Amino acid sequence: MFEAVEGYLSEHDELEGRLAAPETHADARLAKQLNRRYSELSAIIGAWREWLRLGEDLEAARELAGEDPGFAAEADALAAQVPVAEERLRRLLVPRDPADHKDVLVEVKSGEGGEESALFAADLLRMYTRYAERRGWSVEILDATESDLGGYKSVTAAVKARGAGAEPGSAPYGVLKFEGGVHRVQRVPVTESQGRVHTSAAGVLVVPEAEQVEVSIDDNDLRIDVYRSSGPGGQSVNTTDSAVRITHVPTGIVASCQNEKSQLQNKDQAMRILRARLLAAAQEQADAAASEVRRSQVRTVDRSERIRTYNFPENRISDHRTGYKAYNLDQVLDGDLQPVVDSCIETDLAAQLAALED
Repeated sequence: MFEAVEGYLSEHDELEGRLAAPETHADARLAKQLNRRYSELSAIIGAWREWLRLGEDLEAARELAGEDPGFAAEADALAAQVPVAEERLRRLLVPRDPADHKDVLVEVKSGEGGEESALFAADLLRMYTRYAERRGWSVEILDATESDLGGYKSVTAAVKARGAGAEPGSAPYGVLKFEGGVHRVQRVPVTESQGRVHTSAAGVLVVPEAEQVEVSIDDNDLRIDVYRSSGPGGQSVNTTDSAVRITHVPTGIVASCQNEKSQLQNKDQAMRILRARLLAAAQEQADAAASEVRRSQVRTVDRSERIRTYNFPENRISDHRTGYKAYNLDQVLDGDLQPVVDSCIETDLAAQLAALED
């Protein structure tokens, strides 16, 4: 497995030369891509060289320990460091999802359960919002359709890392991509008069946000419909055709927005959503393997396809993919989501490492 590092040395040298050339930085997007790859390779090569150094030092210390017992303690210390360095290198060699560095769009949809499902969708959005605040990310609601009791039939939010150049593993998509799927809730609904526990579900869809240059959209391929907004809002709601629905005719992908006051603002927001959805669709078609996570996300919001259960009577959260279970559901819904996310990241990493070794 570690032999692959030697092949990265020439690529690293080549990138170093390209990044030193002034013409590279004339194209900001290219320079950013090359810098990201250069940083990834630098980390791998640095870890590889540290692993080699520790191995050589351990071999030397063991040889000297036969002549001088004082080196025995040093050999023991180095022997403990080698597997740590080896594990770090193994993790760095796992191929990165090309979208891990991106910001993300999170869409939460109510499913089976009516109003209770819509209220649970609002709980999930609040959980992601508070978790994002803990990570120093910003959250912007792009589109929302509320239910009668203040939940969400559907809501789409953009989650962004503040500042440029977020590293893989710390950017929103690299962390939140495992949230895609059906989330099941077990609790007594506010509409339940006899105190019985009901089960309902909400679906979460997670896609990386596309930069405008990444998706080419021909205006002739778009059908734009305007209509009157519905639901709570300002004075313009229900009086002007400010809501916008955009259909990408070749693919049938639709995006809509009615949250903003003006038709132009709603069109801009809808285009952001459409662009991200088109990028996700293109990536699925181009690379079936890389889209495995997306394909596993919610198709129908069916309780039987759940990835996670939120049990209120027991204050328990269970992730059915990783086996993670904890009895601090109230804290998780308040944004303490990191241990759950870590269990997903570790499970995915372990599966990829096993595949590499095979």
